[in-house]
Amino acid sequence: MAKMTTMGVKLDDTIRNRLKQLGESRDRTPHWLMKKAITDFLDQEEALDKRNQEADVALREYQATGQYVSHENMEDWLNTWGSDKESTCPELEN
Repeated sequence: MAKMTTMGVKLDDTIRNRLKQLGESRDRTPHWLMKKAITDFLDQEEALDKRNQEADVALREYQATGQYVSHENMEDWLNTWGSDKESTCPELEN
């Protein structure tokens, strides 16, 4: 089991009351709702960071090689997805 640490969060009365009301309507504690919200936020932000890092790598690769797939070729390929005639990824161009 992971080690747990207590952290304090200062909330105004409006947010505190909203948490309490939502918790009651969902049969959850405000604590559970806050943990869920924080976990979901972290998952979302970490996924965004990962996508940004992958985009940075792709940009550096493009800058180094000049290779790309044209919009037209990419669109043609994507239009085959989910069909009986699905094609393979187009070749890189210079």
